[in-house]
Amino acid sequence: MLNSSKSKRVVTIGQHSESGPKPVNQDFHGALIPEGPELALKGIAVALADGISSSKVSQIAAEIAVKSLLTDYYCASDAWTAKTAGERVIRAANAWLHAESHRNRLQGNMGYICTLSAMVIKGRSAHIFHVGDSRIFQLAGENLEQLTRDHHFAISTTESYLNRALGVDPEVEIDYLAVDLKAGDVFVLSTDGVHEFITPRDMAAIISSSDDLDVAARLIIARALANGSDDNVTVQIVRVDNLPSESAQEILLGADQAKAAEVSVIPCDIDGFRVVREIHATNRSEVYVAIDIDTGEHVALKVLAPGLRDNADARRRLAMEEWVARRLNSPHVVRAVRPHSQRHSLYTVSELIEGQTLRQWMNDNSHPSLGAVRDIVEQIAKGLRAFQRKEMLHQDIRPENIMIDKTGTVKIIDLGSVRVAGVSEALPATDTGDVLGTFQYAAPEYFLGYPGTEKSDLYSLGVVAYEMLTGWLPYGDGVARAKTPKAQAALIYTSACENAPGVPEWMDLAIRKAVSIDPADRHEALSEFVTNLGQPPDNYKRPAFTPLVERNPLLFWKVLSIGLFLTVIGLLATR
Repeated sequence: MLNSSKSKRVVTIGQHSESGPKPVNQDFHGALIPEGPELALKGIAVALADGISSSKVSQIAAEIAVKSLLTDYYCASDAWTAKTAGERVIRAANAWLHAESHRNRLQGNMGYICTLSAMVIKGRSAHIFHVGDSRIFQLAGENLEQLTRDHHFAISTTESYLNRALGVDPEVEIDYLAVDLKAGDVFVLSTDGVHEFITPRDMAAIISSSDDLDVAARLIIARALANGSDDNVTVQIVRVDNLPSESAQEILLGADQAKAAEVSVIPCDIDGFRVVREIHATNRSEVYVAIDIDTGEHVALKVLAPGLRDNADARRRLAMEEWVARRLNSPHVVRAVRPHSQRHSLYTVSELIEGQTLRQWMNDNSHPSLGAVRDIVEQIAKGLRAFQRKEMLHQDIRPENIMIDKTGTVKIIDLGSVRVAGVSEALPATDTGDVLGTFQYAAPEYFLGYPGTEKSDLYSLGVVAYEMLTGWLPYGDGVARAKTPKAQAALIYTSACENAPGVPEWMDLAIRKAVSIDPADRHEALSEFVTNLGQPPDNYKRPAFTPLVERNPLLFWKVLSIGLFLTVIGLLATR
């Protein structure tokens, strides 16, 4: 199957398949080139599969494997990377094929088994997925370089059998490779009926001498058959003509949102919403209470601050807020509200959360119970898990970005700093590497120029938990100023037990681990942190007494200096 895009051509694909001397063609191949935002955010998929000759139904397996990849991949979340989406789709197809093979196990030669080689061209990379002995090559000068490896087990020098394929086992191991792209790159996908009967150099020569890739594909197959191929023969040739050039603004905003919305007077109407009251304004944005004129629902409407309405990065981040919110489904993340009428300007609309920020809650509860802190942390963690399931990082967890509604439900808000792995992969230029979060809560690795991970959001949550219990930050303001590994190694954690004597030592240990300077020393998962906040780990032992000089060297030397000063004063007074 091939869907041609009307936009600027990104690739040219030539392909051909024949049954060869066999009565049935058990190969299947296809490609899909989507249009519009899907082309940039999901890329172009190309795949071929080869059924095993010992099965009467392997051609069905091959067709299902290719079609499921070409359809289900585009149904997967566009927040996911190509690797995540591709592997999940292939594993789902394998599970179905294996179930059918198992169901028909008592019937002879009814295994739903096939190989699969696929490629997704997304952003500036080609993502290779491979199971079996079909192959993917890349044109390199006058030869083809094999990018995949055959999954064969050698019985002898002349005999081998396929030891990995779709449909054989409930779980499948998938080879994955990412290849950087440039315009003019050429890739070749082939089944073993082709590449076992024509050399890579001969295939490269045919491709280089032909302007029409469909013709080249037919000539390669003709040469393989002439050389004695006794199998089905399928080849696909993919030439990268141009790398995707759509900007993030074109993809995320759309042409109808070229103008940033502004609220010059209250009340005023914006696309079916009546703005009635300002909630708050910063140098980045303005947030208002608005009423949906059709439904009467009260919502929060957010626009850019006047000085940022023409700023491309600010516009992208605001557009991303609603894009992200629409892809999340959690009671602990702010919900997007879709406008009923056509949008004519750039703004975001979300549910109006009646309640208070965590900062306000902390001001009202300077000595909270341990149970209240654990409950809030657990709800924030559940919200962060919703981001993680979509391969997103919030990157700005802080008390001001946490709301607690009137029912006590905790919700994460302000999604302008969210990093979406799938978008960053498709549009690398939008991933600037800047520290987008608030410095006091941002993980140390950001200040060394490293990209964030799930453990970076865990760090921020640990800082918030520490501040809720103590009113302080675990390293003071030192993290934002420590921008070298040496400076970060000198940072000293102040025990929460010192700033809040009611905090159990085992609870402090959980927080200390969550805010470790080295991400490798933090908890492996949010659930582990939440569990350790609620109860001591099984291997917990009450720590031995630690001298003040080790727990807080700065405080030790201050106390010692004061003591020495007072001693000197006392000696002078006795003279």
